[in-house]
Amino acid sequence: MSEDRTVRSFCRFCEALCGIDVTVREDQVLSVRGVAEDPLSHGYTCPKGRALPSWHHSSSRLDVPQTRHNGDLADTSWESCLGDLADRLADIMQRHGPDAIGVYVATGVAFDANGRRTAERFRQALGTKSFYSANSIDTPAKMLVSELMSGHPGLVPVPDREEGSLFLFFGTNPVVSHGHLHAFPDPVTTIRRLVERGEVWVIDPRKTETAKLATHHLPIRPGTDYAVAAFLVRALLQEGANRAYLNDHGDQLDTLEEAVHPFTLEEAAARSAVNESGLMNLLESVRRHQTLTVQTGTGLTMSAAANVSEWLIWTLQAVTGSFEQAGGTWFHPGYLKRLDTRPFEPASLAPGPGPDSRPDVPGRWGEIPCAAMVDEIEAGNLRALIVCGGNPITAFPDTERTAKALEQLEVLAVADVVTTETTRLASHILPVAGQLERADLPLYIDQFMPAVATRYTEAVVPPAAERRPLWRALADLAMRLGYSALPDGVDVDGTDDDLLAIVGDRSTGTFAQIREQRVVIDRPRPTAWVHNHVLPGGKWRLAPKPLVQQLATLETPPDLVLIPHRQVRHLNSMLTTDGAGGKLDLPDLFIHPQDAATRLLNDAAEADVSSDTGTVRARVRLDPDIRQGSATIPHGFSDPNVSKLTTTRRDTDPLTGMVLQSGIAITVVPA
Repeated sequence: MSEDRTVRSFCRFCEALCGIDVTVREDQVLSVRGVAEDPLSHGYTCPKGRALPSWHHSSSRLDVPQTRHNGDLADTSWESCLGDLADRLADIMQRHGPDAIGVYVATGVAFDANGRRTAERFRQALGTKSFYSANSIDTPAKMLVSELMSGHPGLVPVPDREEGSLFLFFGTNPVVSHGHLHAFPDPVTTIRRLVERGEVWVIDPRKTETAKLATHHLPIRPGTDYAVAAFLVRALLQEGANRAYLNDHGDQLDTLEEAVHPFTLEEAAARSAVNESGLMNLLESVRRHQTLTVQTGTGLTMSAAANVSEWLIWTLQAVTGSFEQAGGTWFHPGYLKRLDTRPFEPASLAPGPGPDSRPDVPGRWGEIPCAAMVDEIEAGNLRALIVCGGNPITAFPDTERTAKALEQLEVLAVADVVTTETTRLASHILPVAGQLERADLPLYIDQFMPAVATRYTEAVVPPAAERRPLWRALADLAMRLGYSALPDGVDVDGTDDDLLAIVGDRSTGTFAQIREQRVVIDRPRPTAWVHNHVLPGGKWRLAPKPLVQQLATLETPPDLVLIPHRQVRHLNSMLTTDGAGGKLDLPDLFIHPQDAATRLLNDAAEADVSSDTGTVRARVRLDPDIRQGSATIPHGFSDPNVSKLTTTRRDTDPLTGMVLQSGIAITVVPA
């Protein structure tokens, strides 16, 4: 019998990227444990990472290519599958042009450096403008605000957890989520350390796991984060602003003061439903600490006020002089991307044109918002779609309409690791290597690391059955179409490391160094690179016109609304059917006992939850930690699928094209 061996790797279910030791016997993955000496995660793992063995050997794994003929999917060879797929795509391009072929990249390939980069190169080689990503589903406010305020959409603010003394968390729960566009490994230990050193405020409709560790919690009305931030900015501009910083690095200050002028203490309290004493205590903390750092998450970024809330929160940090200041917020340049060494040309700030079927939905950052995809299919503009690491059936609004549109496509090719609701509709299934079956670097979450650092892993086990790395499948498909999706010097028979070496050798270090050390941290972190190299004239645009205009349109949310929340055993649609550690998260309806009582709902009873676009049925869970007027069902599940309660036909943000997914008016009645 073969002896057990241990392979050092890192988990790629979320941004935390925890260091792990994986014990294997031949090709069997036996166990995962944290690496105590890891300088970033310090031995921490969560249930998702510890579930890697059961996930890797899941009965839902995709093993062989499949092609649909006469309505049925059948196993086939890579040669046959890719040959048929290439023939169909070539025919569609000849008849309708390259834009008739779309590419959608989602969370699954954000953690696959070679796969994601090759998907982009594949799209570029085809020359199609029909490129979609999960960025437009829940995070576009962050890129929009970065672009409008700095001229560059890729700034990632990071809290100074070493020296900071005041931390504000708006609509984010890092104890469970491990951060949102910023990694929070070992979150409980980290939050406790922050509390010991200073103050931690959580502004959230739920008393989350993070709020229970914090020094203060403000149970805000969903979707009104902007009112709290505007009140703080207004009050600080009257007393407590860092005037020296604003003189050096602030532009449009008069317009900002005018925009926040209506947000008195009384107005902010009325909109947010936070009592005045709570708001004053928060203001006094800001004035006392002078420097602060703020983090936001999907509780904020999926709401109708996402753009305005994110803008005012960035402005709060500018008004206090907290950007690129010890104890405040620094900007991550990426170990691999090295943004602090690149020349910058300010962006035009104007959105690109929307697709023909939805000219009201702007194109930004080389993408078309996902909200327009179904319209493009129904209009006949999009006839083929290649889905990489995503599950539109549970991620997109208008679930039934989305499913009908995907069935209408001439080609729906899905590259994934496991069976999903979307693979069941596919014309071609490409079974790709899972995270333990490929070498990797965290290229697309490089700036989300808790330090300027990177990691490397070899493949823990070789790809089983007929699985292939995504990059090789796409490169082979491109070659059959007469294109190249690989850099010069790399061919389809190359190795993962051949591609990773190109990225690693352009980084702060070298690929050989990264591969040898496995974890590399660059110290000290950069300072003032945004002020000195990115900002036009060294100044923030404090009051971008589109955001000032949008602030004036915001209304008070309805009486009962649906909000999102994260769960520790799954991420988006991953691990919703395969238990993490033998257990499953449950997609129940969490509602305050008083809201339940007035609707004659009992704990564990079934309830029908309806918006004006759909209805789902869920089991009731009475939760005193959620404020009255709020309810939540976790997203990512097929039943109940909260995407049925949202729609692209209405409530699409005019600046980003994101569909409203938090603060949805609902009714709840006994089933």
